[in-house]
Amino acid sequence: MRVTVVTTWLPTDRAPSSGSFVLRDSAAIRDAGQDVRIIHLVPPHQDDGARHRILEGMRVLSIPMKPSNPLSVARAADRLHPALTGADVLHSMAMSTLLPLTALDHARALTLPWVHTEHWSGLTNPDTLGPALRAAIPVVGHGLARPDLVTAVCEYLAAPIRALRRGLPTKVVPCIVEPQDAVSEPPGGESAGSINMVTVGGLVERKDPMACLDVLTELTSRGIPATMTFVGEGPLRAHIEERLTADPALGERTRLTGNLDSEGVRAELARADVFIGPTRGDNFFVSAAEAITSGRPVVVSDAGGQSEYVTDANGTVLPLGAGSRQWADAVVETVGRYNPEAVICVGVPFGHTRPQWILPHGGTMTLDGVSRRITASYA
Repeated sequence: MRVTVVTTWLPTDRAPSSGSFVLRDSAAIRDAGQDVRIIHLVPPHQDDGARHRILEGMRVLSIPMKPSNPLSVARAADRLHPALTGADVLHSMAMSTLLPLTALDHARALTLPWVHTEHWSGLTNPDTLGPALRAAIPVVGHGLARPDLVTAVCEYLAAPIRALRRGLPTKVVPCIVEPQDAVSEPPGGESAGSINMVTVGGLVERKDPMACLDVLTELTSRGIPATMTFVGEGPLRAHIEERLTADPALGERTRLTGNLDSEGVRAELARADVFIGPTRGDNFFVSAAEAITSGRPVVVSDAGGQSEYVTDANGTVLPLGAGSRQWADAVVETVGRYNPEAVICVGVPFGHTRPQWILPHGGTMTLDGVSRRITASYA
């Protein structure tokens, strides 16, 4: 089957971390035996000038589009229509991708079976949006009603999508988070005299990076020599740097790495004892899940779908609005109780993929965490 993925989120040389989850989803479709091609509706601030390239073995066509400019959207739709020729299925990803596709659908120029995957946190947390984007949510609802099927990355996001689609097919398909081949021991922890914290994501209001500095300040005030590493970029970087300049002691314990590729992110997670995410609104919260698969516990807010997979075994969920003292308490407690030797079993194909494992009633299964083997007895 020939699947054409259309997205406004995809890594470029100017934005190497943008849309990494879209690339993983596309690769998973390819690995399932489908012929995948990607059309990137690239926004100006991410456009590196490349129009034809290969990403992870998949062909990518880049079409410039500025979502906030109706003329740019119309031009993108004109170029997009012939580019869909030959596809058996259209799979769009990201809300802004709906703009040119809805225009084509209105014009009856879109006849392919259409699946759309949504990640946008604005649907679940409209209070984090500016007035213009909040006003656009009804328009977004109109666009979400066009695809034959919409998938959401978590139940938290699926709820408002189902309301907007009014009974049309909507399913939950979680983001893909790759397991790590090797998980390193945390470098410190309170027993070693320090707690090394990391957060991964845009330095934007919604992620509340300033709250991370408040937690660091609270921990150091207790005599715990903690550190804080920010992985990502955004408009609040200048505010963070101003605060670090005003408090040199805080600055000595804080690092800003900027945007990193996946290998760089894994390296920073390996240096940390705990991931913290005081987000004011996320959906799947991929970076928190990546921290867990890297063997690091997480302390996150409950504003998002992360509550669907963060448990006492891998972290702590705090209510949105919790103060820095609560966050510091949770960091210390979580690092103290976390067991990096615990065995986590992910992705065994029990019955729905090939090869199938079918365990008869009464059978015995053994999970060997050291050798990373699962065996079953049919006796």
